[in-house]
Amino acid sequence: MERMGLKIAIASGKGGTGKTFVSTNLFNVLMQESVPVTLVDCDAEEPNDREFIPGDNTNSFDVTQEVPVIDTATCTFCGKCAEYCQYNAIFFLQEERVIQVMEDLCHGCGACFVACEYRAITPKESVLGTVNSFQITENTTLIEARMKVGVHSPVPVVKAAIKQAKPTDLVLMDAPPGTSCPFIQTVNLADYVILVTEPTPFGLSDLKQSVETLKSMGKRYGVIINRAGLGDEGVFNYLEQEKISLLMSIPFDREIASVYSTGKLLTNEFLEWKAKFRELFNIITAQYGNSSY
Repeated sequence: MERMGLKIAIASGKGGTGKTFVSTNLFNVLMQESVPVTLVDCDAEEPNDREFIPGDNTNSFDVTQEVPVIDTATCTFCGKCAEYCQYNAIFFLQEERVIQVMEDLCHGCGACFVACEYRAITPKESVLGTVNSFQITENTTLIEARMKVGVHSPVPVVKAAIKQAKPTDLVLMDAPPGTSCPFIQTVNLADYVILVTEPTPFGLSDLKQSVETLKSMGKRYGVIINRAGLGDEGVFNYLEQEKISLLMSIPFDREIASVYSTGKLLTNEFLEWKAKFRELFNIITAQYGNSSY
């Protein structure tokens, strides 16, 4: 029987905490040990994992959805399609006999097709974004979700990107920031979630929201505190009170910031950090009950 791979999401309640820093360095360590691993950059609005993990583009495809086209010559201007649309994507003025689809708001649910009794609505394909695959080594791949500018939701693009990962591989998912739909879509598919935070009041507030969300989803998780020493002890105290696993503490350090700011990986520059990220992975697999990697 073929083994199913482990899916780990790296997430945070806010942007700028170090998700990409953790994701790319963990990927790099596993890649160097020849572990079959795929990194999926799920931050479709601002994907940047490729800035640290260069590779050859081996496959790209557009992610599309069907949006309605209204034939005003056939339309009776009854307004049912606008009434059925839960996303206010159809602009309708009955007295002026004006009706128009606002494609950026359309979610492709198809309700308007059901509503129209006069066959005045037909579908067309609209591009939401692209999924790009980059071969890094023989056993490792970077998959990038990239949303088209102006699109309302990146969720379909994120789903398509994650689907490209081999189910038998270890999959790391660099999640979008926050706790909205793109975050939910990413962590929903994860076996384990790494929450990256910073020791500040804002970091603590957003961490609490993320933890409550993951609790409601029944997910296993642990926390990495980045830039430790920058703020206060609030996050550390919260983890202790809630008995949440502290997976790693990364200090607020000029040398670390300098390496990251130049597009380099900490695990390539310092052997001690390579060992620490490998130990991070060992802790996670031990908590999940899978030590086969």
